[in-house]
Amino acid sequence: MFQLFLRKLARSGSPGGEDFKVRSHERDEATDRQRVETVMNAIETVLSAAENEQKGLSQRVEDVLARAAVTVGNASDEYLDREPLDTHHQDLFSEEISNGQRRLKSLADSVSHFKFLRAAVVSRFPDYKRPA
Repeated sequence: MFQLFLRKLARSGSPGGEDFKVRSHERDEATDRQRVETVMNAIETVLSAAENEQKGLSQRVEDVLARAAVTVGNASDEYLDREPLDTHHQDLFSEEISNGQRRLKSLADSVSHFKFLRAAVVSRFPDYKRPA
């Protein structure tokens, strides 16, 4: 059986009967560039989304902090004779602020990780030029 394969190979030059060919160097470079660009586009998309979420959430947390400051009052004994409804609102504001700050920390970590990924891709593919 192996001898039949060798005879066919000797006649045609390759096992499939076709001569072996590779793509042009330019086409290989374009394919490689496109692959890197796909990865970079994905990183830039998620980085931009995370930064936008971070910016919007930061503004909302600042807004809640300002509203909470208004409901606290400014007297030194304000907490002693505060209305129960105001105390309830303060508790709600505290919870919102805590959740917002937790998410902001998570987003800050994600943004730094995505920036690291972008830097890693750029360092591993130095020939890649980002579109202007």
